[in-house]
This record gives sequence, structure tokens and C-alpha cells, in this order.
Amino acid sequence: MNVEKVFNRRFADTSASYNFKDTILYALGVGFGAEPLDPQHLRYLYEEGLVAAPTFANVLGHPGFWARDPEYAINWRKLLHAEQRLTLHRPLPAEGKVIGRHSVMGIRDKGDAAGAFLHQRKEVIDADSGEPLASVITTLMLRGDGGCSDYGDAPEELQKLPNSAPEISLEVQTLEIAPIIYRLSGDLNPLHIDPEVAKAAGFERPILHGLATKGFAGYALLKTYCDFDASRLKSMALRFSRPVMPGDRIRFDFWQPEPGLIRFRALVPARGDFVVLDRGTAHIA
Repeated sequence: MNVEKVFNRRFADTSASYNFKDTILYALGVGFGAEPLDPQHLRYLYEEGLVAAPTFANVLGHPGFWARDPEYAINWRKLLHAEQRLTLHRPLPAEGKVIGRHSVMGIRDKGDAAGAFLHQRKEVIDADSGEPLASVITTLMLRGDGGCSDYGDAPEELQKLPNSAPEISLEVQTLEIAPIIYRLSGDLNPLHIDPEVAKAAGFERPILHGLATKGFAGYALLKTYCDFDASRLKSMALRFSRPVMPGDRIRFDFWQPEPGLIRFRALVPARGDFVVLDRGTAHIA
């Protein structure tokens, strides 16, 4: 990896316009609609009084897969999405235009054998008002690119979960076509639809997008703690542990150690309590 070029990369602002259909399509891809007669679900699915899911901010104004550019000499085939942090500054409009402002926050060297963490920041800004809507930090694990030294800053480390039994659990069923729906919100990686590409990557079939799994976590938080009020979810951060397969039933485990603070994880019970999201933290109003 050309670490200095990566750290000093400058991004052009990205822009994204979206309408009510895009907002509804995203919601369908992350669990809303499982109860189509429930008025709480319809708030995210019906254009009359439509509300945008908070995690929609993760996909708006994406800079593209720039790490694949040979200029940076990143071993992109070994790249993994390791962690994701989202802070909501105000509710997302149900439709509108946003600007994505991007920067490389920092690089943390984990050694030759382990690789390096690349932390990338995105600010989502309302294009009309100039107001900040959300901040996103994406952490990528660059396997094979360690031994590069540390550069810049890193977000606060995600903390381990409580040792006690969870206080609340919620199971959410994913659909066999979940990744086919979710990819229409912007991530067209063939890993999530092409069986041959999935097999070449070591999977028996196409897998669900990591950010789709995070979207399901956002859905579970809204249902369990926020009465489906999107304005109450202020932030969420988590670590991706293992992939979810389409059709998996995900169990979300929650702890509330203090008012406004939620800790969580996600497992797939049918695969031996296979942890797929770990060290989750959310703040709610």
C-alpha cells in the first residue's frame, strides 16, 4: 500500500438526489414491511407522511470504491468492512438532495501479519440548507497491508459488551431476496447477487451486505426502544463479525446500562449462535 498517498487522498464532494421511492426501497431492504398492516411500518413505506430510516444516511453520497485504484497499491481483494459508526445530527428528509464530503481520517497499523485499519469519514449535508444531517465513519480492514505505521486519527475504540444475559432480545427474519433488494440502494457489488463471484470469494452463495445487516439493527433499535420514531435514534456504532446469509433469522440482544445508552449484538441462532454484529452501541433520546 502507498500509505502516504492513501492518507493524503483528496476527494471531490459527491451529490445524491433521492425521492420517496428510493427512501421506501431502502426501508424494504432492511426489514420494514415485515408487518405491512402495521401503521408503524407504513410510516417508512407509504409516501403519505413518509419518514426516512436513519441508517439510510450510510448509503447517501457514497464516494465509490476508490481503494481499487492501482495508484494506492491497496490489496483490495483482501479488504474487509470492519466497523461502521453513524451519528445523526437531525432527521433525514424523506426526499431531497445531499452532499457527501469525504476524507481519510487515519490509518492504524496492526502489523505485517494482521494488516491495517483505514478510517474514512463522510459528512452528509443537506444541499439546499447547508445543514449537517449525519456523520459516518467507515473502518476497513486492509489485510496484507500492515507494517505501514500509524497516520492521522482513529475513532474511539468500540467497547466489549456486558457479561450478563441480555435484557431484551428481538428476532428478525431476513428474506431470500434481501440482498437483491438492498443492492438497488447503491451497492452493486456482485458478491451479493452472482453465485460464481460468491463462490470465488469463499462463500457457498451470495451474502447479505454488511450495511444491510446494520440497517436491520437500526430497524430493531427503532422497534424495541424508539416506538419507530426515527428522530430518537441519535447514533449507532458496531463491528462486523461474520456475514449474514439471505433467509437467516437474526436475533438482536440488547442491554441498557443507563438511560439513553443501548449496547447490542446480533446472532444467527440456526448457525450455533453465530455472532454477526458485535460491540454495538447506540444512543437514543
